[in-house]
Amino acid sequence: MGFGISGIAKTVPFFKMQGCGNDFVLIDNRVARLPVAAMSGWAQAVCRKAFGVGADGLVFLDDAPAGATADYIWHFYNADGSRAEMCGNGARCAARLAFLIGLAPAVHVLGTDAGDIAAEVFAGTSQVRVRLTMPKGLLLGMEVEVSGMTVPFHFVDTGVPHAVVIREDLADLDVAGLGRAMRYHEEFAPAGTNVNFITVENHGRIRLRTYERGVEAETYACGTGAVASAVVAGALGLVGGEVEVVTTGGEVLGVSVGEGAPYLRGAAELIFWGDMDPASMGLSRD
Repeated sequence: MGFGISGIAKTVPFFKMQGCGNDFVLIDNRVARLPVAAMSGWAQAVCRKAFGVGADGLVFLDDAPAGATADYIWHFYNADGSRAEMCGNGARCAARLAFLIGLAPAVHVLGTDAGDIAAEVFAGTSQVRVRLTMPKGLLLGMEVEVSGMTVPFHFVDTGVPHAVVIREDLADLDVAGLGRAMRYHEEFAPAGTNVNFITVENHGRIRLRTYERGVEAETYACGTGAVASAVVAGALGLVGGEVEVVTTGGEVLGVSVGEGAPYLRGAAELIFWGDMDPASMGLSRD
């Protein structure tokens, strides 16, 4: 007997996107109508590699509530099911998809837990620019004891917390080990922190490797981490206001840091779309 995809009941449409190697599953929640209480469990199952779609995070796009200043809102969850206030690469992917599916115009505002994010989608390309929230809590010249050594670091919140460690070379660095040790250190309790390791190549270029909280691993890129790295390097006089940040995946993010909120620009690629069967991952809509 033949097998027809039309015979599968209760599937949910989804989109798979990536921004500089940071990959996400996105769901139009105007269609899925999933309650917020179920979203964390969905993130853990859907983002699980081999057994789910596989991704660094799950994004639900939804109508903005009455009276909101945003064109639409998102519910953003890391792969471990934790809800995140902000994600720079995720925001660029969300903005491009919102434009492609007619949820928002090319220039619009995305509502996040960290506040409203202005976005501009460059039609006919995969490029998206977002204006992040103002950095806060900048601390320079800090130290932390981890893994039997003293690690100098700097700190700033660019929507989510980021520690920034400046090194001469990143090639042989144990990002997973050192990043995990710092991420869970009591210095950053209770929320923990993302950890960025950077090399400043010149006044306009940084190389970056990031251990991401919530993903609990090194990722190919981190948008808020790229901005945090540029903010810290700028505060130390190592770079100017326009910075190219080269990620682990080899992609380049453009960061503009001036008097106001920083801007992040880069590609947001729509890789594929389809229908998932929640029941096959043990999920329900309750």
